[in-house]
Amino acid sequence: MPEDTAREGKAEAPKPAVPDTTDETADETRDETAADTGGAAADDGAAPDDGAAGDGATGDGGAAADRTAAGRRNALRARLRDAKLGERAREAIRNVAARRAQAKGPEQEPGGETADEARAEPPAEPPAPLSPIQINPVAIPEQRVHEPGADPLTDMEVRKREAGVEDSLPFGRPGQPLGRTHPFIFGFTGALGVFAAWTLIQAIASARQVLILIVVSLFLAVGLNPAVEALQRRRVSRRWAVALVFLGLLMVFAGFGAAIVPPLTNEITAFIDHVPTYIQQLQQNARVRELDQRYQLLGKLQSTVTNANFGKQAVNGIVGVGRVVVGGLFSTFTVLILTLYFLGSLPAIKNFFYRMAPRSRRARVALLGDEILVRIGGYVAGTVAVALVAGTSAYVFMLFMGIPFALPLALLVALTAFIPLVGATIGASLVCVVAFFDGTGTGIICVIFFVAYQQVENYVIHPRVMKRAVDVHPAATIIAALIGGTLLGIVGALLAIPTAAAISLIVREVVVPRQDTM
Repeated sequence: MPEDTAREGKAEAPKPAVPDTTDETADETRDETAADTGGAAADDGAAPDDGAAGDGATGDGGAAADRTAAGRRNALRARLRDAKLGERAREAIRNVAARRAQAKGPEQEPGGETADEARAEPPAEPPAPLSPIQINPVAIPEQRVHEPGADPLTDMEVRKREAGVEDSLPFGRPGQPLGRTHPFIFGFTGALGVFAAWTLIQAIASARQVLILIVVSLFLAVGLNPAVEALQRRRVSRRWAVALVFLGLLMVFAGFGAAIVPPLTNEITAFIDHVPTYIQQLQQNARVRELDQRYQLLGKLQSTVTNANFGKQAVNGIVGVGRVVVGGLFSTFTVLILTLYFLGSLPAIKNFFYRMAPRSRRARVALLGDEILVRIGGYVAGTVAVALVAGTSAYVFMLFMGIPFALPLALLVALTAFIPLVGATIGASLVCVVAFFDGTGTGIICVIFFVAYQQVENYVIHPRVMKRAVDVHPAATIIAALIGGTLLGIVGALLAIPTAAAISLIVREVVVPRQDTM
């Protein structure tokens, strides 16, 4: 019957399944909604037919079906609104659904495949298997088992077996290398470092004289550089300026030698010629005769002179003096040559050492280095000025007193004035000894003069000159001179004050500002 068929159709209409919250579930929900909407329209169209038939029971059943269809449509609309959540909500719901699907297991479809498998894309090719790790058999040697009761020294088979002899390893597998922390490696490295340090110290000690000559030459070059730069400021090329300054230095050495060597040679010759006369004068002296009677001084002196070995000893002494003179001349010539070289290439030498500093600090290092060189040059100029004042004063005094060899002695005083602290005292002592030979009164006056001049130089001349030149505290000057003289003698005393000036500048410009910012 048509009515029964319509009711059966409505009764067999598929109920809408609970939609999954994925995109595919939303599509299925739309399809079901469309199907239910079509079914509801059919029910609405069939209601008048049932009413027209006048069957009361059938009319009641149609009203119930309409209410059921309306409820389904409302439920579907609510589900569609829920399906239109934001992206984050859908992602969260999708994750929850995926976990539930994994917990329940895949749903089988009529074809025997799950829904996910039906909708899934073809699987990608599996990745290529990783290649096995290659292990060097030598890197991890096998544990060697020692056979009890077998001696590898007497049994060759045991020896080969324990050593792990193979075709590729005819002498067995090598053992693990010694690590850096092994006592032998640590001790050997330490001993090697000590030996290298000791060898370096011995090499420096052996080349001490050469190093001293190099340092003195560099010191003279730096001291003469201000004079070269002064000539350059007067539009003289550096080559000619170096030549003029070096020529002036040679003239100073030549003048000193011309003033010292001839009088010294003449006096030595005259002394040798007058030795017999001096002995006779000593014999006629009452005091000397009394000492001779007590200690036989003249007899011992005469026996020593007449001894056969006296001539040999005298020759050896003369040869020794000659060696000292030749060594001094060679050292002087070496210093002059090195000074000329350093003076000519001083800008290149400075730039070479400045480039050892990092690029970010090179400008500051160059400024500090130039200031140190200026102070060294100022120290040399100040020392020359003090020496000139001392030599000139001594020469004028000796001319006034009539002391012989005034010019050589004045040059000697000027030369010893370069030695800090004790130089002036050494020069004054030599002059006073010569003055006492000229006369007792002359010697006493000479002592008084040099004591007074020493006070003026120490408290007036030297502090003012050095304050402008190096800007070092007097106490630091004295301490530096003492330390330098103890380490390197006269050369160390000469280099101590400019070294102290350089250290003082570095401390004031580098160390103190860094400490203030910490």
